[in-house]
Amino acid sequence: MFVGWPPSAVTNTDGRGRPSDGTTIVSQPVRIGVIGLGRFGRLHSLTLAGLAEAELVGVVARRQASLEKLKTELPDVPGWLNLDQAIAESGAEAWVVACSTADHVSVATKLLQAGKRVLLEKPISESLAEAEKLAPLITADSSNLMLGHILLFNSEFKQLRDEAARRGGLIFMDCVRHRPASIVQDFAGENPLIATMVHDLYCVQALMNRAEPERFSSQFHRVQAGAVDLALAQLQWSDGTLASFAAGYLTPIGMAPRGFDRMEVFGRDWSARILPNPRPIEVWDDKASWPMPLEIRTDAGGPSGMMAEELRCFCRVVRGVEAVPVGATYADALQVQRWMDRLVTTNSG
Repeated sequence: MFVGWPPSAVTNTDGRGRPSDGTTIVSQPVRIGVIGLGRFGRLHSLTLAGLAEAELVGVVARRQASLEKLKTELPDVPGWLNLDQAIAESGAEAWVVACSTADHVSVATKLLQAGKRVLLEKPISESLAEAEKLAPLITADSSNLMLGHILLFNSEFKQLRDEAARRGGLIFMDCVRHRPASIVQDFAGENPLIATMVHDLYCVQALMNRAEPERFSSQFHRVQAGAVDLALAQLQWSDGTLASFAAGYLTPIGMAPRGFDRMEVFGRDWSARILPNPRPIEVWDDKASWPMPLEIRTDAGGPSGMMAEELRCFCRVVRGVEAVPVGATYADALQVQRWMDRLVTTNSG
């Protein structure tokens, strides 16, 4: 449980801000800025603005129009078009990097060199070689760099991890993640293995507690023009555990606008299934709609869901009262990036 402000509400602590009753205190709100105001950057900004654990002290965008648009929702939050100026003037001690993947390493490098803590949306980079350039700047425990991985904080996946840890004996994991067919035209050249399957690779990494697979295989289906619209992949570990992945741009316009996700796990004498996207609520009028594609809410009553929990965790990491969780360290990100490289180079499609 998290105890908010004022911290004087709990006085019996263990010396690191953790009370003896198991609650956690962050003594002061963490001053955080956000870089990038696309869909996820906006959600990060709105979520941070509603958290007691954080103070949103600035945002950075490429275009003035993006800053002006956010001003209609967060009128008191200052914005910059120049990152150096934002670092110098905002007073932020930590930053969420939600800009384009191509800019991740250069932006994170500048922030880490300035002594800031960073929450970096995944993947680190478009290439493993570039991602590895950050290594000299990362602390041994990755406490200055946490990877954005909201699925670690999804309530269904958290329960699945608890079940897997308690029951053990994993045999097979089957992960399906499909998105609209329109992505093939809207985002030319975007491989679903890199852009979509990566989320399930991170989840399986966490379920397997970072164990390295010994076998990799993959297959691609391509549209007539050559773009990949379906990626299949398989991993196998030395103990025989198998994982299968399917990620594609195939869902038609009549399905949920962000497609659907499904994960099934089979162990010895047990199995489980989660369907985290879209969330269960469905609405109908002249057509069906799915108003909660993700477990993210940023309403005025207070943010909730997996992004809010991820950012609360980041605040605790910044304050040194919690370690970066499994699946969100720099080493974890490099491991998954290596998996993706292996799958891309070993595909038979």
